[in-house]
Amino acid sequence: MNDAIAATSETNSTWLTRDVLFICLSACFADLGYQAVLAIFPLFLVMNLHAAVWVFALATAISYGPGAIFGLIGGQLGDRYGHKKMAITGNLFIPLLSLAGLAATPVTAVALFAGGWWARNFRSPPRRTLMAQMVSRTNRSRAFGFLHALDIGGGFLAATGAMILIWGSTPLKIIFLITIIPLLCSSAVLAMVRSKKIEEPVPPSSVTPTSAPASDAGNRGLYYRLLWATGLYGFSSFSFGFPILTVDQATGSRALAVLAYVVFFGVSALTGLVVGKFNKRNVKALALAGYLAGGIGAAGMAVVSTLHNSAFLYYPVVALMGLALGVIETLEPTIISLIIPQKKTGGGMGALTATRSLGLFFANILMGLLYNIQASWVWAYGYAAILAVVAAGILLSAPRVNIESLN
Repeated sequence: MNDAIAATSETNSTWLTRDVLFICLSACFADLGYQAVLAIFPLFLVMNLHAAVWVFALATAISYGPGAIFGLIGGQLGDRYGHKKMAITGNLFIPLLSLAGLAATPVTAVALFAGGWWARNFRSPPRRTLMAQMVSRTNRSRAFGFLHALDIGGGFLAATGAMILIWGSTPLKIIFLITIIPLLCSSAVLAMVRSKKIEEPVPPSSVTPTSAPASDAGNRGLYYRLLWATGLYGFSSFSFGFPILTVDQATGSRALAVLAYVVFFGVSALTGLVVGKFNKRNVKALALAGYLAGGIGAAGMAVVSTLHNSAFLYYPVVALMGLALGVIETLEPTIISLIIPQKKTGGGMGALTATRSLGLFFANILMGLLYNIQASWVWAYGYAAILAVVAAGILLSAPRVNIESLN
């Protein structure tokens, strides 16, 4: 008994191991590359290739829709053949995103962009599962919070770098090519990870055999409710390229448009570090500080877009959206990893990625259609806000499960 307690105490104090750090650094390098692409791709597609806004909406929808299938496949293949192998495989194809900047036509640019994003979706569930296997249950929210912080921290640096290069009049095609370097570094760091599962002591179970079925039913109920809420929130989500285009239209400055991305990432990274320190009541926090806050942020975009000479009000709004993303990206995988059997964690992470991607598929199509029909961002952001609030309500109505006691 004392040995188990001592082992648990040691595990709690050493969660940031060499391999966990490498996984997080790989995520940082990956975002340092492809988030710079995401910051400039809508500008490149609409401004340089003279495509309509609905073409960008279609590009993101194509990326997210089939990307859901790639997320499922990546998680399941990881369970079967090894999560490290599948994570590296997907990671190596993400640089297709960078090659989109060499395209001479919108069709070619969209095809390359989608291919790189499918690879990213394929890689994400195995990488998340690899993280879950290397960290004790007690510290998973800390680990996923740290992963999100470095992940989005890379995005923050990417957006900042892209903004500086644009201010310096660097051609967008050159910025696209530069992003290949950190993406290759991401795969190299991930290859150094030793896929060794942590051995946790099994505490004496406080659940009697007669109460186990009820606990399993509660786990399943929470799991499916979480997937429904995630999917519905996905329907309210949209590529951050839309806010970038909104700020660009309001300010007439590409650099100020990318600055919105910098603010978004900065707040999101800090949120991941803070949220990761809290393990309890995370379902309620996900609903309120995640989905609901995201809905309020979307509503704020709609409100500010109706005001004149108020472009700088977009920045506190995107900061709120960044806070919501930090909560969601930290708590969603943490909860999934705790309520899914270890042998099926990859499938659970894949289902999480796929559900969100399906929602994003329809969300981006609707964003493009609503903007094209109404010639205004109000209806587009307004519908997103409503669905996010409903998603929060669905998760708040989930059956109560004591996640801290799950086996």
